[in-house]
Amino acid sequence: MNDTVRTDTAGSALVVTIDRPRARNAVDAEVARGIADAVDRLESDPGLRVGVLTGAGGTFCAGMDLKAAARCEQVTVPGKGFAGLAEARTTKPLIAAVEGHALGGGFELALACDLVVAAEGARFALPEVKRGLIAGGGGVVRLPRRVPHHLAMELLLTGRAITAERARELGLVNRLTPDGQALPAALELAEEIAANAPLALAAVKRTVRRADGTPEPEAFAAQTAEIGPLLHSADFAEGVRAFTEKREPRWSGR
Repeated sequence: MNDTVRTDTAGSALVVTIDRPRARNAVDAEVARGIADAVDRLESDPGLRVGVLTGAGGTFCAGMDLKAAARCEQVTVPGKGFAGLAEARTTKPLIAAVEGHALGGGFELALACDLVVAAEGARFALPEVKRGLIAGGGGVVRLPRRVPHHLAMELLLTGRAITAERARELGLVNRLTPDGQALPAALELAEEIAANAPLALAAVKRTVRRADGTPEPEAFAAQTAEIGPLLHSADFAEGVRAFTEKREPRWSGR
């Protein structure tokens, strides 16, 4: 990994930390490449079940590094989009552990994750319109799919920041924690998720992605296509045996 993105393992979770605290963990080309590499590691390592994205120094991410943009640095990665994550097609669950500011692209990184754990002092905003831009790293696309239209438009058109409590009220945050405890809480959630069958977790992500905006008959057809292989998997057989034998399952990912 590079110097601006650290990776550590915690059980079967891969913790990915943006480590540019002096720049409020803003995304430059090196950060984008580092996150993309971390995503590749998570996807390719069968011993890793869940990814947790966070930031060093009490800040999640202040978005795109404007100085890097002025130098024409590429903050997108082919096939993965902004910061090496916004458009990535991941099969393993991702959790954002948010402390401090998640602004612009930082908010978009949280939106790219499947779950969000936020400290009470966290703040979320998409202020791109204040700089003559739009939230092109997923904010304009994803936010209206996560919250009611008028509420999404208020945030996108005003660029106003909201508190973590308000983000939870809108359904954008799964869990609130005291300041400094977002990562430990995210790891607890990761452990709970990782206890489940990896093939099933991946199938959930694919089905949800395919069903988004799809007519119901097509969504059910996509779901059926996922269930068939699961019924014939070694993990399903193990899940049934573990249930009947009243023990914890031992997943093989097959």
